[in-house]
Amino acid sequence: MRVLPFAVYLAFIALTELLARLGWTAAELRWLYAVKAATVALALAVFWRHYTELHIFRLRPPRLLFALAVGVVVLVLWIGLGADWMTIGTSAGFDPTTNGRIDWALVVVRIAGAALVVPVMEELFWRSFLLRWLDNPDFDTVAPAQVTIRSVLISSVLFGFEHNLWLAGIVAGLAYSALYMRHRTIWSPILAHAVTNGLLGAWVVHTGSWSYW
Repeated sequence: MRVLPFAVYLAFIALTELLARLGWTAAELRWLYAVKAATVALALAVFWRHYTELHIFRLRPPRLLFALAVGVVVLVLWIGLGADWMTIGTSAGFDPTTNGRIDWALVVVRIAGAALVVPVMEELFWRSFLLRWLDNPDFDTVAPAQVTIRSVLISSVLFGFEHNLWLAGIVAGLAYSALYMRHRTIWSPILAHAVTNGLLGAWVVHTGSWSYW
């Protein structure tokens, strides 16, 4: 239930790459992101009743503010850790412009997907599931505070190499894992992740740095 939405997300990435190899242009594939985000959101909705850790929001104001601050710090590091040796290949990114003009519908879809859907999907997979599963296949019995450093390192490295900016991804994985362990609720890394992705979207649109998408 925590793997399937993530698997759907990866399947759409593979589909996008396949269609690109078959001759589809990046402009023609832009709206596929909306389908991807909607499909992942549907999968999350179908299994929502099983995500018991999401049913109760347990973050007091100081911890809430700390999680939001971590999201901002990760954003700054994400933008700064972009040297050639810190990246894998090149990223075409997501360019929402048509004839030099921004298509704001595409921007809204992209930011909504990145800030509202992706953080829930990825944190359920990487932190709620994989981080704890690496310590015990019966992962539900592992309390966030009991996760081992070994699992944090492995999951964070894997999370990093899921992204083009691998070093920034590892740093983000470590930060989100630390929040999960410290606050003992998956809502903390979800909120931090949402802040990072949402503000990154605003920065990308403001600067035109489409490769960061």
